[in-house]
Amino acid sequence: MAGFMDANQQFMIRTNVWSRTIKELLLDELNAMKFVRIISDFPDGYIVNIPSIGEAETVDFTEGQAIRYNSMATGNFQFSFNQYKYSANAISEKFKRDSYYSADVIAAFVPRQHRALMEAVETNILAQGNAGQTAANTNQINGADHRWVTAGVGATGAPAITFQDFSRARYALFKANVPLVNLVAIIDPSVAYTVETQTNIVNLLSPNRQWEPMTIDGATTGFKFMYNIYGFDCYLSNYLPSITSETISSISSGTSGVANYFFSAAPGDTMPFIGGFRQMPTVYSEFNKDLQQEEYLTIAEYGFKLYRPENLCTVITSTAVVPT
Repeated sequence: MAGFMDANQQFMIRTNVWSRTIKELLLDELNAMKFVRIISDFPDGYIVNIPSIGEAETVDFTEGQAIRYNSMATGNFQFSFNQYKYSANAISEKFKRDSYYSADVIAAFVPRQHRALMEAVETNILAQGNAGQTAANTNQINGADHRWVTAGVGATGAPAITFQDFSRARYALFKANVPLVNLVAIIDPSVAYTVETQTNIVNLLSPNRQWEPMTIDGATTGFKFMYNIYGFDCYLSNYLPSITSETISSISSGTSGVANYFFSAAPGDTMPFIGGFRQMPTVYSEFNKDLQQEEYLTIAEYGFKLYRPENLCTVITSTAVVPT
């Protein structure tokens, strides 16, 4: 008679084995908060007003005539806490008793809820740059464009970033009296692809050892470029606003456009974005006896806005530059 074998002892074999490990999601890096001037001096209310003072003027003096005293132009910048978002989960008492993974599920509630809220914050901050400019317009400041569709053409025929766009953004910021320090470009991954495959960069790889690491490690480390381009530190983001169709100066973005931002991240009053939290992400939990479940809630109230339009250049490119 045969001994213990799979063929004759199926009832003693676990056909499905459940691992103690739960597969986690791969999450990208969130960067936008570091480029926001956060304010907190609001004891109540939901609308914040920030007054501004213009420049003084000079007048030619004429002997024998009285000095004329002028006031300076004033203005008012306003933004509101218009985002009130939450993330909530519940787990029943029966599931807690029955499931092998109940403790792991409960432990994941708060960090996953916080992450969901911060992704919403990231998306909202980056949306303000596009919303703060006029679409299909150059948004000129001091004679320099602050919004344009790139004139470069990629291998697929779609609008692709060029090195001239970096220089053009630097020129626009200089004309707007923006300090050219801590320059930052937040770009779509498709723009990184274009930069890494530029013909003139590829041609430099062999004779110039400076660019050799690009063939080994690529141009990015994490979500930041290893190289500085025309003074700009480049960060990759999956949360930049999409542009479905826009034409500026007779150049069309196509239907797969994306808004890439160029600005100075000099600390303090220069930051391009402003905002704050009326309520920081706050966690609540309680047991619902009527539904027999444990409930977890993370909620936050916040608002952001483009604070300095002179410190933002938007270069529209196409994600279709990457072959599919």
